[in-house]
Amino acid sequence: MPVLTAHAVTKAYGLKPLFENATFTIKRGEKVALLGPNGTGKSTLLRVLAGLEPLDTGSIDRRRDASILYLPQEPQLDPERSPRQIAQEGLALWHAAKSRYDDVSHRIGEGEMTEALMAEQASLAEDVERLGGWSRDHEVDEILLHLGVKDVERPVGTMSGGEKRRVALARILVAKPDLAIFDEPTNHLDADTITWLEEYLVREFPGAVLLVTHDRYLLDKVASRVLDLEYGQVSEYTKRNDHVGAFEDFLEQKAERFAHAERVESNRQNFLRKEIEWLRRGPKARSTKQKARIQRAETAINAEGLRIRGEVELGGLEEGSSRLGGTILELLDVSLDLGGRRLIDDLTLRLVKGTRVGVVGPNGAGKTTLLRLVTGELAPTSGVVKRGVQTKFAYFDQARTTLKDDWTVLDNVAEREHADKVGAGMVNIGDREMGMRAYLELFLFEGAALRRKVSALSGGERARVALALALKTGANVLLLDEPTNDLDIATLGSLAELIESWPGCVLVVSHDRFFLDRVVTSILAFEGDGKVQLYAGNWESYRDQKREDEKAAKLATRMASSPPPKPAPLPAKPAGERRKPTRKRGEG
Repeated sequence: MPVLTAHAVTKAYGLKPLFENATFTIKRGEKVALLGPNGTGKSTLLRVLAGLEPLDTGSIDRRRDASILYLPQEPQLDPERSPRQIAQEGLALWHAAKSRYDDVSHRIGEGEMTEALMAEQASLAEDVERLGGWSRDHEVDEILLHLGVKDVERPVGTMSGGEKRRVALARILVAKPDLAIFDEPTNHLDADTITWLEEYLVREFPGAVLLVTHDRYLLDKVASRVLDLEYGQVSEYTKRNDHVGAFEDFLEQKAERFAHAERVESNRQNFLRKEIEWLRRGPKARSTKQKARIQRAETAINAEGLRIRGEVELGGLEEGSSRLGGTILELLDVSLDLGGRRLIDDLTLRLVKGTRVGVVGPNGAGKTTLLRLVTGELAPTSGVVKRGVQTKFAYFDQARTTLKDDWTVLDNVAEREHADKVGAGMVNIGDREMGMRAYLELFLFEGAALRRKVSALSGGERARVALALALKTGANVLLLDEPTNDLDIATLGSLAELIESWPGCVLVVSHDRFFLDRVVTSILAFEGDGKVQLYAGNWESYRDQKREDEKAAKLATRMASSPPPKPAPLPAKPAGERRKPTRKRGEG
């Protein structure tokens, strides 16, 4: 049964539509991913479907009794309310149905057994079951805890943007709506929490899900269908192969569709060549056949050809990395206390050429603080941080604080206002020198896009601007704090290729398990109480080592708590056997 159906939905800002004639259905309980390049209108489409933005043409049919909840990238919450109070809002319908059921049941128990009241009790019982069952109050604290929200009574007005998103996500998971619409739900979640979320959505969440995500593992685990928004058109891809993930299946189908489009375009080009030759011979438009042929030729000539979207081209930028010295970066017995907490306790870490370290751990554990310590923005409480003479950092921060919202794309990367009026300058990539505009074309910014203010960009476009600013510096050590947030999957692939070929060193804080599996050579894990441990290998290797450590710890605990085994009894002597007399000292 459909929860939501979109009929020929169109939405435009200015003359260019973000999407047009989008038609699709989301059925009860199914899990659907919405994919597409940055800036194509995915977030706008989600808001339109949630009823938060008007559409220009078309219609959206929502099942009359269906509840639809939406998680934006920046949720607005009452700053005075606590996480527990906000998450409990998700139980409002359940509480109302349960309270009404209890009231009706009490009246029936008192002897008011009318036919109408009995029918209402049965209907209310169905509502309570549909809304999650008879005992749900415990879910609020459980889900908040799973999402890493520990201080459940603290006003959300004092929380970070990431913490607010987790509270808003908890409210939706508690509510269990008929359709949950998520815009990048994994942003600001650590990897363990994302693993829990994907399991929850697959095994326990009863409603339908429509989500925008760049997380390959989440997409593969959760989605059974993909909506692809590109060039203003929404295409549908249903998973065909249960032996591969949803994203891999989607890529295979899209490649097939693209190959077919190339063949169609090739045939169209051949037809155009023949028809143009025929037209040049000056056919006289006397007969109906000739008129129809001329009309077909003109239609084919005017038709839009195959469009191929550009991708971020980061290949070759590693040539701009400056040379490294003998010492790159060393942390020797470093400890750091901040805000009355010990975040890092006695850490020793040495970077050598080619080292790519993934930094993981719970939110608030100190991962970003480590990067600030590395750059010298913070000083260690004890220990030594040694930076090589030739070490030069490029810092990509997750808040994109290096960007000025009221400046244009070109101004930000050129690092001066009105750079387009006075000359944008040059960028040196190794031995190559290129103009700023040519450099920005590598990040898909050209023409009018260069003059757009950063405040008007999507999250993914802002991330590309910040990346362009960071990579132009000629650094040899990349410090990347959550670089995957908001980037589309194609851009993530280009960034991964750059990191893999980077001749210097990389420290990357990330919750993206697929990304970590692809690019890092070791994992630096924040494990609580200041303990920071280095593990060889990528994310999967780290998880395998942690599982083995956990098994060993459980076995040791079990053995320590078990009583020692009783000594085996001595074998009984055969009946009638005489005891040998004990020979006294001195007896012969």
